[in-house]
Amino acid sequence: MLYWLATSNEWSIQLDQAMAQHPEHKASVGQVVEKGFLSSFLEQNPHLQSVLHFDRNTRVLSVEDPKFVYFLRNLAWKKFARQVGFVSIDFLSKYDYALSFAGPNRIEAECIRDGLVARDISVFYDKDEQHRILAENIEDYLGPIYRSEAEFVVALLSKDYPNRVWTVFESQQFKDRFGDNRVIPIWFSDSAPGAFDESARVGGIRFDVDGDQQKQCADIVEQLSRKLLDFRTSLATDGRESLPE
Repeated sequence: MLYWLATSNEWSIQLDQAMAQHPEHKASVGQVVEKGFLSSFLEQNPHLQSVLHFDRNTRVLSVEDPKFVYFLRNLAWKKFARQVGFVSIDFLSKYDYALSFAGPNRIEAECIRDGLVARDISVFYDKDEQHRILAENIEDYLGPIYRSEAEFVVALLSKDYPNRVWTVFESQQFKDRFGDNRVIPIWFSDSAPGAFDESARVGGIRFDVDGDQQKQCADIVEQLSRKLLDFRTSLATDGRESLPE
């Protein structure tokens, strides 16, 4: 239910409507609501009452504190589920890959984006989202994408990357994901990683700025596609292994 709140455009959800949209969870959530477990749980936890409200009559669950909305929308749900022991629960990512790059490297980024999309891989690429960003706070919109909504972040680390406002912002959002093996650096030959650069500690891809760009982009797309296939296969295997005999 908290995840449904996090992905809602509003600060509240009508639980009957939410269950209709998520029939795979209708039985479990329905019992929690129908048997009064949700109401009792909130009544017994005053600290939760300060941020959440549940109306038994309308069956609307709402957030009372804007800070809690921000917390929910920026929580790494997959990591959170594993930490509390729900290893069989999976939250679908909004994107398979999010591209982070400096403006002068748009040609390379677009080449990679086009190659991935042609393989039915979902990609966050800023130009595709321009209509959605209109009138939005850009930092609030972009932050969750790089923190948790993309399965992996692909960072095009060129000489211009450290000097652009938005790439600095984006890197701040995904820096903690290096520890979760979710950031794939692409090191441009005109900007090699330093000894203390976080990206130097993980596997990445080299890009020769003087080489054949089309061929290199195609190679990158191939590697990213294989990475995603291996990742999805491992998820499927882990899911089968977690099922009771």
